[in-house]
Amino acid sequence: MPAQDSAPGNNHAPIDPGGGVGESTAHWIVEAFASYNAEFRAITRRAPDKFDQRDLKGSQRDAVERIELYDRFVTSTVAEIRLKLGEQALDQAIWRTIRRAFVSRVEGLPDNEFTKTFFSSITRRLFRTVGVAPELEFVATELDPLASVTSEVIKDVYTNRGALALLIEDLLDNLRYRSRWRDFDHSVEYVTTEIERYHSQTGERRNVQRLEVVRPVFYQVGRAYVVGRVIGRGYVRPLVIALKNTERGILVDAVIMNEDDVSILFGFTRSYFHVDLDRVGEAVVFLKQLLPRKPVSELFTVLGRAKQGKTERYRELMRHLGSATDRFVHAPGERGLVMVCFTLPSFDIVFKVIRDRFAYPKTVLREEVLAKYRFVFKHDRAGRLVDAQEFKRLRFKRDLFAPKLIEELMSETADTVHTDGDDLIFDHLYIERRMTPLNLYLRQASPAAAERAVIDYGQAIRDLAYTNIFAGDLLLKNFGVTRHGRVIFYDYDELCQLSDCRFRDLPQAQNEDDEMRGEPWFYVADNDVFPETFIKFLSFDATQQAAFLRVHGDVLTADFWRQLQTRIAEDEVLEVLPYSHHRVRVASSG
Repeated sequence: MPAQDSAPGNNHAPIDPGGGVGESTAHWIVEAFASYNAEFRAITRRAPDKFDQRDLKGSQRDAVERIELYDRFVTSTVAEIRLKLGEQALDQAIWRTIRRAFVSRVEGLPDNEFTKTFFSSITRRLFRTVGVAPELEFVATELDPLASVTSEVIKDVYTNRGALALLIEDLLDNLRYRSRWRDFDHSVEYVTTEIERYHSQTGERRNVQRLEVVRPVFYQVGRAYVVGRVIGRGYVRPLVIALKNTERGILVDAVIMNEDDVSILFGFTRSYFHVDLDRVGEAVVFLKQLLPRKPVSELFTVLGRAKQGKTERYRELMRHLGSATDRFVHAPGERGLVMVCFTLPSFDIVFKVIRDRFAYPKTVLREEVLAKYRFVFKHDRAGRLVDAQEFKRLRFKRDLFAPKLIEELMSETADTVHTDGDDLIFDHLYIERRMTPLNLYLRQASPAAAERAVIDYGQAIRDLAYTNIFAGDLLLKNFGVTRHGRVIFYDYDELCQLSDCRFRDLPQAQNEDDEMRGEPWFYVADNDVFPETFIKFLSFDATQQAAFLRVHGDVLTADFWRQLQTRIAEDEVLEVLPYSHHRVRVASSG
């Protein structure tokens, strides 16, 4: 059956019992995944045209469509299986047969762990599996997506013919777009100069021997990226060349070689890349060589394979628990009113469970919190929103949890967390990368580091606003600091779109009685925001407050926000670049 004819929603003939329910169902699931994968890649292949046409809005729509694709296919496939198998749909004996038949069918397929993850998504949805069911699914701890990778990602190799500039010229000339270059020679010179400058700054005196770049170009929102490495005698460096398409043509916007800068580009706070890969595992192996500290789960995720990234994160966690000697404890920071947050000190992630009831002054509902996390999952995170992965029906040994944490979970999240013998069952939770809460960071950081964090906190508020997001609750405890020193927002229960807010100037008191009142003497609607009051709730010391006001004082004016609302309403594209502004040449504007 051709893959395009087997997509969920098409009219299929019933599964033929004579051909074996196990074989027939296994075949159909493999074909359903093939249809999903074909559609995933079809959307991905639109990225070069969107870049060529400077169609940023179209790129954003494609990003959302591709994110929604997996769940759409799983939902449709489950519905079809229920229809075709009828009463047998929940027959575990039949599913053990289906699983065995499925294993033989996917053997040798590229990235066949993806297909197995799809199979597990179907059975977990059907049976509402708690913990794991090895006889019905493929256990994540046994699915190493890189174990079967024996080949390398397809690369283009450019050998130094005596001058670095000639090598760069060959590389850039090999890029094929309908748009013309704005100034090809200038871009060649810029890349050459940046590589030489980086080598000079790092004390590298050995010549570049060759460049190796992944053949398909990577696309993210409005930029294209050539991703590869610089190789010399005895050294290897990452190399990412950012391309911008302007009204006057394509140019090189930045050259990124520092591992930390490349790591931020491929980070957990960014929108996923659109890059058409025959074998995703090969690309992950290549990127892992460039970014050895980056978890494999995050590399799969940032390449758009969010479900596989989630599976791999669970595998990383289970593998770590096998040797860990510490317990789950409350995460550092102030107690949240909406979430119970806990962590394993030896593992760099945080778990968040929604409380049964929210204390005053929180008025948000559970369903609203869930909706906001779904919104963030699909939105352009602009490098300022953590990618929270949603998990359901997880099982952990009770003795892995500190007594005080168990006490709070049992009393505050009893609707979600249950005891089953010696285990705790989590019906629902979020997992995300752990960061240092900004309020704690400012207490322990050096004055210089604290000032940088305060300024980046203001920039985070701006970056979110440029993507039509108002964080809502700007308290420092709701922001975290990454190992790269970037400030990230991670508390989404008050988050909303900028366009839904009404930013107002604070009315002037009419008399002394008005000034003395504890509550506002004027009408305040639910969506009213008074930026002048922000600074009162930020626990900066005098030096930190002065730094914030010096750089971001306009954020405390209603006019700043109203002007942004106007620009967004007029469909203006406000880009937030995933690389430092100092890496962008002045000539790239326009």
